[in-house]
Amino acid sequence: MKLSIFWRLALSSLAIIIVVAGVNFYALSQLRQLTALSTELVSYHYPSIDTAKRLLANLYTQLGSEKKYLAVRDLAFVRDFAQEVDEFRQILTTLQEQESAPDGQKLLKEVDRLHQGYLDLFRGEADRQARPTAGYAGRRDALIARMTDALDAYVSLHETRANALVIDSRTRSARAEIITQQLVIAVVLLGLGLAGLATYSILYPLRRVQEHIRQIGQGTFGRSVNVEAPSDLRELVDTVNWMGKKLQELDDMKAEFLAHVSHELRTPLASIREGTQLLLDEIPGPLSKEQRETLRIIKDSSERLIRLISTLLDLSKMAAGMMDYQIAPTDLLRLAETSVDKVRLLAEGKRIQILTETPSGRVWVPADGARIEQVLDNLLSNALKFSPEGATVNIRLHLDVNAGVAHVSVADTGPGIPPEDLPHIFERFYQGRVYSKNTLAGSGLGLALVKKVV
Repeated sequence: MKLSIFWRLALSSLAIIIVVAGVNFYALSQLRQLTALSTELVSYHYPSIDTAKRLLANLYTQLGSEKKYLAVRDLAFVRDFAQEVDEFRQILTTLQEQESAPDGQKLLKEVDRLHQGYLDLFRGEADRQARPTAGYAGRRDALIARMTDALDAYVSLHETRANALVIDSRTRSARAEIITQQLVIAVVLLGLGLAGLATYSILYPLRRVQEHIRQIGQGTFGRSVNVEAPSDLRELVDTVNWMGKKLQELDDMKAEFLAHVSHELRTPLASIREGTQLLLDEIPGPLSKEQRETLRIIKDSSERLIRLISTLLDLSKMAAGMMDYQIAPTDLLRLAETSVDKVRLLAEGKRIQILTETPSGRVWVPADGARIEQVLDNLLSNALKFSPEGATVNIRLHLDVNAGVAHVSVADTGPGIPPEDLPHIFERFYQGRVYSKNTLAGSGLGLALVKKVV
């Protein structure tokens, strides 16, 4: 089943929308992943690093207060130490609560244990009123060093993971950018492709229909449009084909009618011509001058009607493909000379000079001599009809040996053919403008016959 134009456009648009939605979904998923990485960096790793560094700074502040107290035994330093310890414990507790990595939790527990050992060591030493015992400083410094190492390891752990996340984020971002660009290009190409296919599937049948209608306008009715088209355009194609078929039937009826009428008219006209000729030959008896002139007019008119009817019959046969052409070696030069001789008296009456340009020898071509002579007669007759008095008509016969063809052209110096008449001059019964009151209107069949023969 052929889809209609509406459904073709709708499905093409739906396909593009689905692909665009897929691209947007991919871009949003990548954005969410990058946002999660950034959130982990900002809310977890970087704060953990800063807090660990604060613990380390607080630890050394405690160490300074502890050394001052042990040196001078001033209780103010004990109070400072106690405040710093409370702050240290609060920060450490908060850091332990938000730490999720097992390695980080292990390091913080180690710091907690070492700090408790440091506090116990200080309290034991602070209760003594004497000078610090031997080995105290060494044990204290060892505890401080181990806590420092643990906090440094904790900072390094988070810095390593933060750097890995930054690298991963950059890699994901670059990959997402490349893939998104490729998807956008693919969507654009897909959109253009679908739009092109949809447009082609609509415009191509329309152009075929337009071409067929133009052929119908030019008189070619027998052909039909056979093209794949949407269902609604299919109705248009079928309608145009039906119209062409009906016009062909009408044209056949017209041709048949003309052939029948022409045949029925030619027989009595031939009788009139023969009877007139008998009268002109004075077989029944002598004629006066006026009678002879009247009979000559009757004879000329009947001969003109017979030629017109013969032309109609020939055109009907040619249109039906029934014309039997007698192809034989034909001397074009002799045909041209014969046609010129036929119109010479008419040319002399209008003081028109006929100039011929022909080869020195004979020009033999395979052709139907009688039909070619008809063509030359019609062309010369038209040239003389539309040429003013005192004009020139040129007939040129040229043999192209390399191409193996002969060219015959007839040119006059008349007013020419208006541009609006050019597309129609070879149509049957078409008559162009009459430029002079002395120019007789023709039948409109001469050039139509010329085109059919040539």
